[in-house]
Amino acid sequence: MTVALAVAVRTLPRGPGLAYEPKFDGHRLVVIRTVDGVSLQARSGRIVTAAFPDLAAAAHHLPAGTVLDGEVVVWHAGRTEFALVQRRAAAASAARAGVLAQTLPASYAAFDVLELAGLDLRARPYERRRALLVDLLLPLGPPLQPVPMTTDPELAETWYETLPASGIEGLVVKRMDQPYPAGQRGWQKLRHTNVRDAAVVGYTGTARRPLALVLVMPVGDETPLVSSPLTAALRTEVAAAVAERTSAHTSHASQGATVTAIGLGEVPFHLLDPPLTAEVRHTSTRHPPPEVLRLRTDL
Repeated sequence: MTVALAVAVRTLPRGPGLAYEPKFDGHRLVVIRTVDGVSLQARSGRIVTAAFPDLAAAAHHLPAGTVLDGEVVVWHAGRTEFALVQRRAAAASAARAGVLAQTLPASYAAFDVLELAGLDLRARPYERRRALLVDLLLPLGPPLQPVPMTTDPELAETWYETLPASGIEGLVVKRMDQPYPAGQRGWQKLRHTNVRDAAVVGYTGTARRPLALVLVMPVGDETPLVSSPLTAALRTEVAAAVAERTSAHTSHASQGATVTAIGLGEVPFHLLDPPLTAEVRHTSTRHPPPEVLRLRTDL
């Protein structure tokens, strides 16, 4: 199932016929309920059902022929934590996934219904799909829930200013009359300014076990920065991306470079050419190192 994407904007879009949803800080997930069972698909197309047995069990209560688009999140201390979603996604075995489902239960923030009772709804306007989504999920309750939505830009702006304390990273804006833009950047997203895309010019550690990324931020003096340590899931993802990039391009990864890391001094790292792109959370060089949220594989 090819999902819709969003283009970044710098200011809150306003105008008639717009809908605003909070942008949760989690993993994109498509829930597919067939007559035979449930499949959970990541944005890349990879099937990740085994990593989220709690969501798969909840999705069995959906009618056959249902496809949902949304975000899987993990709540901790009153806010969503992306690192905990990464831990869930990285479960290496069914037993480990089961333990994590008990200790770090997942929630599913659904923002669209693409199919219902076997009927393809993607050509229907968002306003109609939203009504069907709410009617479908409200009787079921958590962990499958529709995301909040408003057509009031003032309320949306209040969400934008106040919800980051709960782990909300911004807003997604959609047209009420819009079909589902599969495979297109047909939506708009307004993210808080400390979340941005950075160039990955290298990594520390080894190609098979990268420890941190060396980044050049889109603002500033282009001085490379070393990220905070990667999570286990990101180490695996970066290692795969480095191997793929190295084999697909005339790229190289060499050891002969160093970068100054906060509190660590000069750190050797492997150069990446061409670079990768990562979404990071960072405020300035006076604050802790950039936190890598995810690789941008959709560019």
